[in-house]
Amino acid sequence: MQIKGKTVLITGGASGIGLEAAKQFLANGASVIITGRNQGKLDDAKKLYPAIITIKSDVSEADDAQELFNQVQQLGGIDILYNNAGVLTDPINLGSANERHFKDAAYEINVNYLGVIRLNDLFIDMLKSRKESAIINTTSLLSYVPSLLEATYSASKVALQFYTRSLRKHLQILNSSVKVFELLPPLVATEMTTDMNGKKMSAADMVKAFIAGLQKDKLTIRIGDTKTVYILNRIFPKMVFNLANPKKSYKLISQ
Repeated sequence: MQIKGKTVLITGGASGIGLEAAKQFLANGASVIITGRNQGKLDDAKKLYPAIITIKSDVSEADDAQELFNQVQQLGGIDILYNNAGVLTDPINLGSANERHFKDAAYEINVNYLGVIRLNDLFIDMLKSRKESAIINTTSLLSYVPSLLEATYSASKVALQFYTRSLRKHLQILNSSVKVFELLPPLVATEMTTDMNGKKMSAADMVKAFIAGLQKDKLTIRIGDTKTVYILNRIFPKMVFNLANPKKSYKLISQ
């Protein structure tokens, strides 16, 4: 995949992995548009990297998504749609009655799964019109092994993984030039993972490996511990489940 000269749209690009990706795409000669829900963070990103175009937008809102498409079309369109936006709600006990559970679950599914489909549907014809284009969907190592503390988040990533594989095959059957990549990051040091324990990869290292995989047309890009989880889970699924869900997580559930 050629990056230089391409225009990339990164959802959730105002901080964390998304902002680091914007930085590295710029360094590789791409034009970058980022979206986010927080105008303040978008403004801060613009100050750091003036070449970035920022658009306030929430992928969970249909009207926002349509307005985003309209603005991108007016700017000349994109070659790469990087679905990076994602949300993770606080841990919850699924085994007890809790009014918050359904609300949080619906929110995670709407952003992490349905929001991706919403944007892909809007931009697919634009991407098909380009000589070389791509959709990048971000799943997770939790699409291989579920987390007891992030049950719906894990489920949303499994759904997105299956959708991504299906979308890729559909486009291949249609002889489309749109490439569909699945990015599977490990635990990355970001604002979202501040309270999580375990080894964390830096956003800079993760994005560097991601872009290298993109340039090599590696359609499934497993990074860091995700590679190990993928292999071990096929052989020792119970062991991997226990590693992903240590006994101390049981205490958090029972609190």
